[in-house]
Amino acid sequence: MNGVHDMGGMDGFGKVEPEANEPMFHTEWEARVLAMVRAMGAAGAFNIDTSRFYRETLPPPVYLSSSYYKKWFLGLEDLLIDKGYIAARDVAAGHAVEPAKPLKHGKFTLDDIERIMVRGRFGRAAPAPAKFKAGDRVRARNIHPATHTRLPRYVRGHVGVVERDHGCHVFPDSAAMEAGENPQWLYTVVFDGAELWGPDADPTVKISIEAFEPYLETA
Repeated sequence: MNGVHDMGGMDGFGKVEPEANEPMFHTEWEARVLAMVRAMGAAGAFNIDTSRFYRETLPPPVYLSSSYYKKWFLGLEDLLIDKGYIAARDVAAGHAVEPAKPLKHGKFTLDDIERIMVRGRFGRAAPAPAKFKAGDRVRARNIHPATHTRLPRYVRGHVGVVERDHGCHVFPDSAAMEAGENPQWLYTVVFDGAELWGPDADPTVKISIEAFEPYLETA
């Protein structure tokens, strides 16, 4: 979707100023939010692409004024309400008021933590041969889906070169909508800075993205 979260190439947000020696969490509640998201995902309430989509749908004023983990918290709250795992009444009361909806994978114990914290594997068997190979010139399709996509807005309509084939993987656009894994080929595509930003761009700049096959067409 075309939301304010897709900030690549946008102007007016000021200089990026990294925090020296930035801690993983600035406050205790941030750690609790991360734990809640990981726990509910592991319990089968949603997948990673669905959780990303709910953060993307936060209203622009809320998104831009919220810290990183506040976005996670607000997205989680909306997602769990929409999926029926909690009710708005529960949130308002600060505790469970209505009976909880059963979780897909049920509860887990401390013995399950190590397994749950292992990063998921998203490679899948290919349903068809790859359409592109390293060295092919491709154009990022000018798509504007209303739902989740991993294709950055700033590359749409522009021409790049396939650098690498990463094999077939779960397609986030489908997974986010709980429409199945729909495996697709994934490529690294390299764009010249001038192709994206015009003749005033630094001629030495190149930008690489990972693009799924449905995002691309032959240039």
